[in-house]
Amino acid sequence: VQLQASGGGLVQAGESLRLSCACSGSIFIVMAWYRQAPGKQRELVARISRGGSTNYGDSVKGRFTISRDNAKNTVYLEMNSLKSEDTAVYYCNAAMGDVAYWGQGTLVTVSS
Repeated sequence: VQLQASGGGLVQAGESLRLSCACSGSIFIVMAWYRQAPGKQRELVARISRGGSTNYGDSVKGRFTISRDNAKNTVYLEMNSLKSEDTAVYYCNAAMGDVAYWGQGTLVTVSS
């Protein structure tokens, strides 16, 4: 199983960024994005089921959108109206039953 995240970078506050995570090796029921800022615990950003049901962390509701392409086994995170507090390493996560896998992380830096 491999999860390959991409799309991170440096943007200014108010701008947008799109993350992608290509997954291989299995069919995943739930795919998600987490993030970890310096000195903070990893937190859930957004989660999506294979059927398209979504959940979002309170701090990103209304600004971020998670989606997935089941044919490509890829999950996306569209991030709009970025804030400096969104700066973190973003990790994709994919789960099937009780087993979860993590991508390598991609850094998002938002300058104010």
